[in-house]
Amino acid sequence: MTRTQQRAAENRRTVIDAAREIIATQGVEALTLEAVAEKADVVVQTIYNRVGGRSALLTAVAEQALEQSRVYMDPAYEADGTVEERMMLAANAYARFARERPHEFRILVEPPNEPEAVARIAELTRAQNARLTAVLREGMAAGLIRADLDPDDVTTALWATFNGLLALAWRPGGPSGKPRNRRPPSCRVHRHGE
Repeated sequence: MTRTQQRAAENRRTVIDAAREIIATQGVEALTLEAVAEKADVVVQTIYNRVGGRSALLTAVAEQALEQSRVYMDPAYEADGTVEERMMLAANAYARFARERPHEFRILVEPPNEPEAVARIAELTRAQNARLTAVLREGMAAGLIRADLDPDDVTTALWATFNGLLALAWRPGGPSGKPRNRRPPSCRVHRHGE
């Protein structure tokens, strides 16, 4: 890599880090190219040259967020153990990611209203969720999970339910208004009737 390429890559990282920090501290609404340029100490044209416009910037932050989620999730899916154990590991890893990296989690589950970013986040999420689908298929083949269910639908339902549980956990007092134990919620999938 030439020095020019190294500087370009470094500028790109700096710009994306600045965008991520703005989102983390001020929310997605505060993300403007001007704010990122000021935070990164670059001119706006550098953002266009290294990343692109606002939508591309949001997409880059989301891609980084998904990379971070993989740090948590991949070991769970790659672990030895039963289907149920790996699903529990994955659920707990996802909850840990949400708790320890809340801004990255939120950009993935509450994508900004930018069509390009939404499409890319959906694509990345489908790829990540395919790992859960594979574990579900394994459980169905072993007779541990109802085989009459569509594993893609079950994956979507589990993912949506868990995101909802985690979002409720962010609220002061939780969904019931009572003080909440902040331990991550977990989910279980059993054969029908058990």
